[in-house]
Amino acid sequence: MTSGRCAGPRNGSRSARRQRNAGPGATASRRRGHERPLQPATTQPEPHPPPGGTPGAASTNEPALGTRTDRRTPQSARLNLPRDPAPRGRHPPGPSRPATREPIRRYEHPHPGDLVHVDIKKLGNIPDGGGWRTQGRARGNLNRTATAGHHTDAWGGTRLGYAYLHTAIDDHSRLAYTEILHDERQDTAAAFRQRAHAWFSSSGITVRRVLTDNGSCYKSRLWHDTCTQLGVTVKTRPYRPQTNGNVERFHRTMTDEWAYAKPYRSETARRAALPAWLHAYNHHRHHTALGGPPASRVPNLWAEQLVPGVSTYACWIIRRRTSGPTAAI
Repeated sequence: MTSGRCAGPRNGSRSARRQRNAGPGATASRRRGHERPLQPATTQPEPHPPPGGTPGAASTNEPALGTRTDRRTPQSARLNLPRDPAPRGRHPPGPSRPATREPIRRYEHPHPGDLVHVDIKKLGNIPDGGGWRTQGRARGNLNRTATAGHHTDAWGGTRLGYAYLHTAIDDHSRLAYTEILHDERQDTAAAFRQRAHAWFSSSGITVRRVLTDNGSCYKSRLWHDTCTQLGVTVKTRPYRPQTNGNVERFHRTMTDEWAYAKPYRSETARRAALPAWLHAYNHHRHHTALGGPPASRVPNLWAEQLVPGVSTYACWIIRRRTSGPTAAI
């Protein structure tokens, strides 16, 4: 018996019977309480192929020795960061599974300004010298401590605060307006709504309805009063992020292509890069659902891009012809 257990007379006779029936060299690898058919042991092991592969039988599906498949995301590959391992229980790579069994319903309002999605995205501030994503944990913690304006929590951790990105995006054209503010209180959100309304008006878009989630600032009386003064109807659907999906997807694109697209050395450098990226998104970046940039669905913005230096009078003529006497697109 090669087993580490103490074998009695009954176990010994059973093992001997298995040895006689299966032949010499057989092993009794089975789970307790379940019989398994035994196979005779092979006298010679199968030869292993050489490192370069068997001549004449090279496989084209497997990578060559010394190379490895880069399974990182495009963001991690650009920053030369390691791949984030998938947590246990996550489904294998492939088409994403639907979150619910409900059918996918896509909608799009026919005119700009019919509906504007509003939401807030919170990002952690970057310390001076770079954060832990690019510098590592040790250097990142030192940079956090050395950054001016930080505070310490009750457990001794260094806190740099957050950047609150308030975004308003048009449902029809996907034209987006974003500001980085210091909090998400009701007065801050109401002031942002006024500035966003003025920005859309300067682009020739009259906002008629606003869609938000059930955040505390959007449920406040100040928010509803501000929208009423601007002549905007407020619609809120709680616990339904799919309804506000345009701004949710925009925030994901913004974090991939701006917030974490390069190793910023400070929060000031990252914030300084936002206006240029936002202009590229609105005027130059090709949108899959639109067949062009968002400005292509706003006539006066698209005319200014196609003909640089076009006069204000020409933009006014285009707006009048496309929107009618009310100048509402």
